[in-house]
Amino acid sequence: MNKYKVEIKWAIIFFVVSLLWMVFERAVGLHDEHIDKHMIYTNFFAIPAILVFVMALLDKRKTSYGGKMTYKQGLMAGLIITAIVTILSPVSQYITSEWITPDYFKNVTNYSVETGFMTREAALDYFNMKKYIIQSLIGAAVMGVVTSAIVAIFTRRS
Repeated sequence: MNKYKVEIKWAIIFFVVSLLWMVFERAVGLHDEHIDKHMIYTNFFAIPAILVFVMALLDKRKTSYGGKMTYKQGLMAGLIITAIVTILSPVSQYITSEWITPDYFKNVTNYSVETGFMTREAALDYFNMKKYIIQSLIGAAVMGVVTSAIVAIFTRRS
């Protein structure tokens, strides 16, 4: 367990940052009055997400490898963080949907129907807890692997 202390720490930090991002999105109205802009601005979460991975791999390089880290070591650390974040993603989705922004599914369903983007049946089928948990699991895994592979290039040092 001590071997993965850095990865666990940064996965928890990522989890907290993602919840804070959801609080921010709700506070600025992206989950209700400005829901029409949500699809654009939610993508800016990539910035803090990548920063967390950079800081995590730099921390891993410093604390576990004495300032030197190969690409493979960085990639493995990133993949471990990704695995933990992926495991935590349903919890994050539940907290977001139940406590941070409980009206989001209703709001996005109504918006999608009102704008003609989807029928009510299609929107109800797409915007719900089960689908979002599945999406969060897949998204966390895919984006984590890609981010780990790229960030490990820039954080390696021999």
